[in-house]
Amino acid sequence: MDTVMLAKAIAIGLGSIGPGLAIGKIGAKAMEAIGRNPEASGKVFVPMLIASAFAEAIAIYALVIAFSIK
Repeated sequence: MDTVMLAKAIAIGLGSIGPGLAIGKIGAKAMEAIGRNPEASGKVFVPMLIASAFAEAIAIYALVIAFSIK
């Protein structure tokens, strides 16, 4: 029973590191782009949200895998 809980914790822990770093980098680069060219904020915003959603989907896949471990 304890090894199952450990496996779930490792799965969600490792599965959320990558998306967390990706979302941070997406936000940083978007702020950098808006800082360089404030008029482009409308053009940067939508692709930033889409990329963040894709990165977050990977974390959700890790959560599904963690729940499926028995």
